[in-house]
Amino acid sequence: MNSLLIITTSLVACVICAILVVLLRPLLQRYALARPNARSSHSVPTPQGGGVAVVAATIVSVILSAYFFGAVSDPALLTVFAAAILLAGVGAYDDLRTMPVLPRLLLQAVAVGIVVATLPEDFRLVSMLPVWIERALFLIGGLWFVNLVNFMDGLDWMTVAEVVPVTAALALFGFYGQLPVGPTLVALALCGAMVGFAPFNRPVAKLFLGDVGSLPIGVLLGWCLLQLAESGHLVAALLLPLYYLADATITLLNRLMKGETVWVAHRSHFYQQATGNGFSVMQVVGEVFILNVFLAMLAAASIWLKSPYVEGMTLAVGIGAVALVLSRFSRPREPLR
Repeated sequence: MNSLLIITTSLVACVICAILVVLLRPLLQRYALARPNARSSHSVPTPQGGGVAVVAATIVSVILSAYFFGAVSDPALLTVFAAAILLAGVGAYDDLRTMPVLPRLLLQAVAVGIVVATLPEDFRLVSMLPVWIERALFLIGGLWFVNLVNFMDGLDWMTVAEVVPVTAALALFGFYGQLPVGPTLVALALCGAMVGFAPFNRPVAKLFLGDVGSLPIGVLLGWCLLQLAESGHLVAALLLPLYYLADATITLLNRLMKGETVWVAHRSHFYQQATGNGFSVMQVVGEVFILNVFLAMLAAASIWLKSPYVEGMTLAVGIGAVALVLSRFSRPREPLR
């Protein structure tokens, strides 16, 4: 993969996304206002639906790169894009009218199932498991990943602070041949699109992604990470989204143990606790961004210094770093002296 393709794919996605946001924002302001609720970190109605621009820019940029550069002919891309579009439709309906939990989950499962069902027969991560069990785990894990990206999109710039470092790392790995061309292009385009969206979501945000953005971003990002794992880099694929995985999963388990209704809006995530513990929004997303850059460095080390010892050490260090940030967020911030 040459540098011109990398620059072009990311830049085109960035420009398309920014233009679409400018064009769509008046319409979203009129018809898609997110009003403050129990989960919100904002206090005034704010337009949502910016994810339409992010997803459209990502897909168009990849298609243009594939057409003009002949970069990829992977039919799986069409499947992944179809799943992303389906999830965008589910998210758009939920943003505008609120979809009941069961049909929402069923449609999300269909979208993830489309991706899982079209994986090659020789696509295996744990060869000792029967194929049908592994595919069932892929479905459950994919459904959880799509939803956790949605759950974690509850603060200005939070998704930007997560997606930009992760996709930039994936693109870097692809540039050096550690990730197939298809997911590398998706990562490049998604990174560029999120950069194009970032100025509009900067605290205090003038525009939110909405479910129309967070759900398809979840399936696109999850597919890229799955491809990285299948390329022999399972530890790296776990390290890159480790903060999101830890915050969302621990929060879910805590709420289940308390007997809370887990699909009801809440402010129990560690990053949400942080804003109530004296952290500003910029401090929270800044720490998450720095943590994700560090996790990306650990992921790179696990790939290029590949050995069971290095993989174990990088995963342990990554877990420790995430635990430190979660612990900081869950306690009142000490004032500077």
